[in-house]
Amino acid sequence: MAKRIIRVSDDAISINPLASRQVAIGNTYMSLVLEQIKTPGLAQLSYIVGDAAAGVAAIIDPRRDVDVYLQRSRQLGLRITHAIETHIHADFVSGARELQAQLGLPIAAGRSDDYQFDYQPLKAGNTITLGNITLEVLHTPGHTPEHISLLLSDTKQEEQPFAIFTGDTLFNLDVGRPDLLGEGTARPLAHRLYHSLFELLLPWGDRMEIYPCHGAGSACGKSIGDRTQSTLGNEHLFNPALQPRSADEFVDWLLSDMPEPPRHYAHLKKVNAAGPPVQGCLQAPQALTIEAFQRQMEQANTLVIDTRSMLAFGGGHIPGAINIGLGPSFPSWVGWLIDPETSLLLITEGPEDLKAASEHLFRIGYDRVSGYLHGGMTGWHTQGLPLQRITQMPVTELYEQLDRDDLLVLDVRSDQEFLNGAVPHAQHIYLPHLEENLSRLDHTRTVATYCGSGYRASIAASLLQKYGFASVVNIPGSWSAWRSADLPIEKPTS
Repeated sequence: MAKRIIRVSDDAISINPLASRQVAIGNTYMSLVLEQIKTPGLAQLSYIVGDAAAGVAAIIDPRRDVDVYLQRSRQLGLRITHAIETHIHADFVSGARELQAQLGLPIAAGRSDDYQFDYQPLKAGNTITLGNITLEVLHTPGHTPEHISLLLSDTKQEEQPFAIFTGDTLFNLDVGRPDLLGEGTARPLAHRLYHSLFELLLPWGDRMEIYPCHGAGSACGKSIGDRTQSTLGNEHLFNPALQPRSADEFVDWLLSDMPEPPRHYAHLKKVNAAGPPVQGCLQAPQALTIEAFQRQMEQANTLVIDTRSMLAFGGGHIPGAINIGLGPSFPSWVGWLIDPETSLLLITEGPEDLKAASEHLFRIGYDRVSGYLHGGMTGWHTQGLPLQRITQMPVTELYEQLDRDDLLVLDVRSDQEFLNGAVPHAQHIYLPHLEENLSRLDHTRTVATYCGSGYRASIAASLLQKYGFASVVNIPGSWSAWRSADLPIEKPTS
């Protein structure tokens, strides 16, 4: 067997071993091509797999902006012949129909009555042949009913498969969550997941390589590990889900402390089942003058998203803007908090941030981007237009002011984070539920928002300010800074 080459690519074109944005794993099993494409912000993993000698390849679980596959396949001298879906995705818009529209290829996926477009239904035992490379279908339900995994074989090298594309069935140190299809489905799907894991996957043996659809940071599992590939042997030893349990014990364990699924997941399920609208490519948002931006702001169902850092936003921002800072969590919090039918206006620091924000929104199906403020906040400042500010209060100052009657400390972390320890006397509302619980807060008091680092707290502070709270402060560093300063901790009872 030839040695494995691990390559890291900075973008869709060049291969650069020092960069870190996109990971490509190249396996030199004779004519086998196997590359992994990592999507920033989604922790989503897709694959180019094929036969270099035959010049053909398939894309497994493609993301919506498919140019990365088209460009890379041209570099490798490959013709893409199939787009394969392991399941109906909930966290990103599939690119399968984009590939189909551009290349005229078939979409292959596990059989489901939910699909509303033409596709090639796959069942257990079906194979897709790519030269000497074979993908054999395993039906591995649990995360979803139609879920499939794909056994990878190189017929010139070995008779037996050497790897499995596991989709959202099995990750590093985690398994796919079975609770995304609605009330009453979680337990039956968890039982099917147990069967898929213990009776269909693990029997293939410890040496079998696994290539999942997600890495750390995705909410498609409870706590996915850092590795973007693994082996069944490693997971058998270290994955807590694969420790010896009966089926009922596995189901009880898996469903205990399951975090709330992000709000946009249910919407994206419907989008991907119906067939996402074909866009052709990502269109850059329109550059708007200050006057045009102001006119758009006055339109119904329109929201300004300011993607700058919490400190830049706090120093001065457009009245009514929401601060969702550009970073790995940006698409997740857009999905949690904003209706996809909302028309969006963007504030960014520059062209690179605009490109990144546009890509994030495109990948999760937020297509109603009306434009961005040309020149950013500089022109707004120069013209002397109205600004709002949010004071940034260090944790030491917050501690000194805890006894103020007019101060309300608001913890916007998750329930479990709050129960593990909180600022004394803090009121708790998890950020995704803040808008629906504003009546629980006293408008006459100063509200100091905190979270784990200050990122979510800044979103919360901007929401409160948008809804008319006159005195709002943000706590940069938040819980992390509070702990570092060794300040008192309260353990809430419920």
